[in-house]
Amino acid sequence: MTNSQPKKQIILNAFVMNTPGHLAPGLWHHPRNQTSQYKTLSFWTNLAQRLDQAGFHAMFIADTLGPYDLYKGPANVTPALASGAQFPVNDPLYLVPAMAAATRNLIFGVTASVTYEKPYALARRLSTVDHLSQGRLAWNIVTSYLDSAARNHGLKEQIPHDERYAIAHEYMDVVYKLWEGSFRDDAVVEDRERGVYIAADGVTTIDHKGKYFEVPGPHFCEPSPQRTPFLFQAGVSEAGNGFGGKHGEAIFVGGQTPEGVRATVENLRRVAVEEGRDSNHIKIIVGINVIVGVSDEDARAKREEYLSYADQEGALALFGGWTGVDLSGYKDDDDFRFSDSPRVQSIVRRWSATVPGTDNLPWTKRRIVEYLSVGGLGAKVVGSPVTVADELEKWVEISGVDGFNLAHITNPGTFEDIIEYLLPELRRRGLFRSEVSKEGATAREVYIGTKRLPEDHPGSKYKWRAGESSPQYKLKEDKKTEGA
Repeated sequence: MTNSQPKKQIILNAFVMNTPGHLAPGLWHHPRNQTSQYKTLSFWTNLAQRLDQAGFHAMFIADTLGPYDLYKGPANVTPALASGAQFPVNDPLYLVPAMAAATRNLIFGVTASVTYEKPYALARRLSTVDHLSQGRLAWNIVTSYLDSAARNHGLKEQIPHDERYAIAHEYMDVVYKLWEGSFRDDAVVEDRERGVYIAADGVTTIDHKGKYFEVPGPHFCEPSPQRTPFLFQAGVSEAGNGFGGKHGEAIFVGGQTPEGVRATVENLRRVAVEEGRDSNHIKIIVGINVIVGVSDEDARAKREEYLSYADQEGALALFGGWTGVDLSGYKDDDDFRFSDSPRVQSIVRRWSATVPGTDNLPWTKRRIVEYLSVGGLGAKVVGSPVTVADELEKWVEISGVDGFNLAHITNPGTFEDIIEYLLPELRRRGLFRSEVSKEGATAREVYIGTKRLPEDHPGSKYKWRAGESSPQYKLKEDKKTEGA
């Protein structure tokens, strides 16, 4: 069947983490892998250049603020150590200026938590990096979910889930005011003849006083190329979807089948519309792991070889962190579909119902380790360029996603295989860009076509435009005060 309509080109992000073992515990010692070099800038700049030259849209750098210490716990980090299973983890933000200097078009998405970062300080750091990357910065907004992170940031226990999102909503109001409302559009004049860098009436305090934050301002950085960095978000709960639909510009989702993910996509776009946003101003990206070779047989052989390096302890440590379930008390051959734990049973029954080829197979520790060791919880595609491209195309058509976060098993390895085998097939089908539309574009321009927040975004109400005596939101608040 032919279709005269041009196909939607997909977004491809490389999904990485500043650690030796991101989503492949134990694979750090695979002969092809060099993730143990994560501590060196050359490891990152070399990867960034390969991705940039290949046409990838972004490098998305995940992060976590505490170890996965539930398995064989409590507070036991030992199972994660040998495999490097997201332990240790370095801060991702410091990588970006060096990688930006070594590339021209690649976008850099960096994870930072609104639960443990103060808004004034984080706004300053993100503005600094948006300047140094010439606007190629995206911020992945997270509320954090690990008990270990809460304890190490001075809390007895985690802040309740929905309250974390309530904090996050106010947090965004604060940073929007700092980024969009502290400096008038024409505030920075750089007038050498008069010796005036910033106009005297071009900067204002934000005077934020809320339930969770009191920030007088003003912002301590002059406006960066995007002012507000492009906003990534990855919440999966009802509260997370509500937050993402309101604030997110690229939203990351997970799932095993395109049919299952479609409901999430539709819900996010519905929330965006209810918030007064254009649903085309959010791009929805699904996490997926690709193992591609010259043929289906070659790809399957790669997967089997990868599994020979997998680390059971590391995989089960990740499972504990992601699910809150410690499997150490179960026998190796227990079938968790029939577990006495409703939570474990729910997880594996969902996998059994959605992971291709496993509907009638027992889910034991061995199968969980095998499943998690080649790409974590995300969907997996193994095969030739044609097989993988067919699957990605099906995901786009059925689920309505705009692109994919492609995780790696080995690095180097996975991304090089994708570049060599998969990208030519995607380009042949018209599914992936052959060249960038604008050299050196900002992150927001690449994803949605505008340099600054679009007018339908909630952060835009805080903009202080040239010709205005004060940001409009402040004038409205002043009127409310006068009428009180």
